[in-house]
Amino acid sequence: MGTMLTRPPGHRRDVTLRPAATAMVFIGEGQPHETIAVPGVALADGDVLVAVELSTICDSDVHTAQAHRPAPVPLVLGHESVGRVIALGDAGATATDGVPLRIGDRVVWSITVSCRSCDRCLCGMPQKCRTLGTYGRDRIGVHGELTGAFGSHVQLREGTTIVRVPETLPASVLAPASCATATAWAAVARARRHRDLEGAQVRIHGAGLVGLSAAAIAAEHGAQVEVLDPDDARRARSQEFGAVATADALGAEPDIVIESSGHAVAAALDGVAVGGIVVLVGSVFPADRVPLDAESIVRRLVTIAGVHNSTGAELAEAVAFLAGRGRAYPFADAVGAVRPLAAIDEALAEASAPGAPLRMGLLPGR
Repeated sequence: MGTMLTRPPGHRRDVTLRPAATAMVFIGEGQPHETIAVPGVALADGDVLVAVELSTICDSDVHTAQAHRPAPVPLVLGHESVGRVIALGDAGATATDGVPLRIGDRVVWSITVSCRSCDRCLCGMPQKCRTLGTYGRDRIGVHGELTGAFGSHVQLREGTTIVRVPETLPASVLAPASCATATAWAAVARARRHRDLEGAQVRIHGAGLVGLSAAAIAAEHGAQVEVLDPDDARRARSQEFGAVATADALGAEPDIVIESSGHAVAAALDGVAVGGIVVLVGSVFPADRVPLDAESIVRRLVTIAGVHNSTGAELAEAVAFLAGRGRAYPFADAVGAVRPLAAIDEALAEASAPGAPLRMGLLPGR
């Protein structure tokens, strides 16, 4: 018999970074971010070190910075990025296409880190893993410092879904893919389990990036889509993402309602057709409770589904959409401004201001 070579438990590969990586550390509401230097990392088997090309600021980053949601400070915020593989743990890692990752591969990755073996992972809910890790949400120190997108590098841990992405797609399209686009894909996919989208009437509440992405995805699956939003400019912009021209153009109660704003849950439930489905995706921050007319839900045979984040498969499908039929839509224009990583506090303020673009970009090295 041959000899099996094994690595000792806890084996790690030390990688020195010259110049040192940097990360912007959030230490609490109203406090400026602190810059830390990370001269090296220890990569466990299955880990991947990525140099960030571009990150974008998600609404949840703004909510955390404004203390609208709890955060285990200190931490490195950010979970929307595209970057390049620059180092691998000794065991290597494999992308979703089944091919081992190589140095130089351009990639996006899942928000979450999953064990892939607990009951939730095995039944198709890896984003709710029993031992879940989350980029941009985990306190620094436990797994190192490069745990969020608002740095020059991110250390991807084993259990992260990693997707190769085309060189031809702009970074502004790819950076939000792991959150906004993948979440929108997951929401539409959940609706498709209930109703064929071909010829379906779809109403979307909220013309943020998730809502606009869902509009484009649903339209490409043959649905007639309307988008409701109190902001006239954003509502008008939805036409560029496949929505019909006016808010009442469907002329009938929608078969599918996707609530992506978190502010129109009651309207979504009240407005769906008999036998329809309401997919709630925007309620990811504390808000007032919504009264539920259970009799109406029962008598109208309404299905209510909640979608939070996405699975690795849904991220891969979202990237395939962006690389394919999604090219017909102006996803690249969603990033309205790009700021240096060091200007993160100013960028967060801009992202929360009235009339802010759908996404603010952060560029390392500037």
